[in-house]
Amino acid sequence: MTIGEHLKALHGLPAYTFPGAAHKPRPVEPDAVAWRVTSDVYDAHEKWTDAFARFCAAVDTTRVKALIVGAWEEAYEDDPTPVVEALTAARDRFPALRALFFGDMVMEECEISWINQTDVTPLLTAFPALEEFGVRGGSGLRFPALGHSALRRLVVETGGLPAEVVRGVAASDLPALEHLDLWLGTPEYGGDSEAADLEPILSGARLPRLRHLALRNSEMQDAVAVAVAAAPVVPRLEVLDLSMGVLTDEGAAALLDGQPLTHLKKLDLHHHYLSEPLQERVRQTLGAAGVEVDLDRGDADEDADDDGTVWRYVAVGE
Repeated sequence: MTIGEHLKALHGLPAYTFPGAAHKPRPVEPDAVAWRVTSDVYDAHEKWTDAFARFCAAVDTTRVKALIVGAWEEAYEDDPTPVVEALTAARDRFPALRALFFGDMVMEECEISWINQTDVTPLLTAFPALEEFGVRGGSGLRFPALGHSALRRLVVETGGLPAEVVRGVAASDLPALEHLDLWLGTPEYGGDSEAADLEPILSGARLPRLRHLALRNSEMQDAVAVAVAAAPVVPRLEVLDLSMGVLTDEGAAALLDGQPLTHLKKLDLHHHYLSEPLQERVRQTLGAAGVEVDLDRGDADEDADDDGTVWRYVAVGE
């Protein structure tokens, strides 16, 4: 599976793409939509920075609450440092900005693991009132540890999340963070973290308000489940999401044999490799206790070589 649709909403606002240079923008209240500013990855007729300049000239940016950064030219080859610089230079023009998503590209524009990224923390530093931040693409992504007192939601979508980024997020002081979603991915696409790298997150020490934890899309989903089973942060969670990865009976059994999970509102395990008896045990243990459990296997599939080697896949890779 790859990403086939652009974001439809951000910060509770419907996404609206700012028109290209050849089209006149229709009247839209600046605070009524999440503005998507984009260029073309291939044969771009306008640079992203030029499209952003037009946007700033046409829209009352002092009222913009949510901004989506779409494709930039040659995203499969060039990192978006000029895009980051343009946004940070315009910080004073966006006093109402509360949500920013960086890299909203679908597979026809650039596959997730081919998106070149950069250090995205200058965006968080430039916008200290930001409550939601998301980024797509792990190649070249950097996230050194930082402090941010307002951020409530952090999403990092990759086919392979570098361990350095996991450690940077884990070492950050985010006292207001309620929702953390990390797509850990596979080693083939740069996902070289280990379950031990998650320990500062699972301790909850720097995340006192965390209620929704997603550690998903991972080849090491069993190891993640084992770590979560005894994690101090779990009792305060409302939603635990270990979906989209290679979760087998081993990991799910460890999760059920660990600390109680009946306090959860939802356990999301969709796209999994659990046997039917283990699925039934999850339903009986948690579903019967009122926990919403997502056990949709989706497109999870496995292949076997002639020598008996079984291959299983995460939901989003390349």
